[in-house]
Amino acid sequence: MKFCVIYQQTSHNAQSPVRVVEQATGRGVSWINRYLDREYVRRLANTTLCTYAYNLLRQSPRPSPSIINDRVAVADRAIRDEFPDAPCQIARGFHQAFLQRKPMGLGRPRLAMSRLRVKVPKRNIVPLSVNEVSRFWSSFRTARDLAIVGLMLLQGLRSAEVLALNRDDALLSEAQLRVHGKGNKFRFLPLAPETVQLLEHYLRLERPNPCSAALFVLLKGRVRGARMTRAGLRSLFRYHRQTTSINLANPHRFRHTFASDMIRAGMSLPALMQLMGHADIQTTLVYVQVTPQDVYLEYARAVAQHIRPLPVTAS
Repeated sequence: MKFCVIYQQTSHNAQSPVRVVEQATGRGVSWINRYLDREYVRRLANTTLCTYAYNLLRQSPRPSPSIINDRVAVADRAIRDEFPDAPCQIARGFHQAFLQRKPMGLGRPRLAMSRLRVKVPKRNIVPLSVNEVSRFWSSFRTARDLAIVGLMLLQGLRSAEVLALNRDDALLSEAQLRVHGKGNKFRFLPLAPETVQLLEHYLRLERPNPCSAALFVLLKGRVRGARMTRAGLRSLFRYHRQTTSINLANPHRFRHTFASDMIRAGMSLPALMQLMGHADIQTTLVYVQVTPQDVYLEYARAVAQHIRPLPVTAS
């Protein structure tokens, strides 16, 4: 028996457009679809619903620890929704007991159990260097591609946020950009003068007229003027990675480079959290990592101050 994830446009406000059905008969998997309906009511994005659906279906031979944790968490929520009164199963070595306080710190703390998780190795994501950014930037030839990379490098946008932009979202006269982020949340970002110039060049020189409402559209082929797709963006970055031999130049690495540059420039974490579109400041802290270059520069600056002089040895 095989299952698949389908997308059904619906006018029902309490029914998720993402459904899990049996591939042969088209019959829906009721308990998974009910869980997706509950998550849809929370106004989660369709891409998030698809991720939850695939987490409940896919079984890879050697999944990474983070994928295991994601699948266990989604499965636990889905089963808890179906069986809220079921007893909690404890796996020795994976669960830990701790005291949990109530909101506002009122009342006595109660004993709770941690979620079932496996240890995830810490990733040290190093931002792109100035030389790598310059080489990758110089490989582009169209104003559209330069504007896309500029929004990621100078504004910190996610790839999905760039593709979701419409022409009306770019308020160039006010140097602002309206971004449709995760969880169907909108935020307004100030545009750097360089970004405004890149967008103006693209709109004046390359964007077809007429075309769709999308800001970034296809420039060639039979579907010229249609919204640029994720596959097209991945193919664009893959080609320029091969051209420049910079294997780490992916869209999210440019977003990380933007966050690192803002931290080095002295921007506060709450302000950076708003720019990045994070709901929790702990997510912003992931981007605040000390690179080996930072360690070397700080060490060289400290050594140059000669805080402790070397002892003089008698000859």
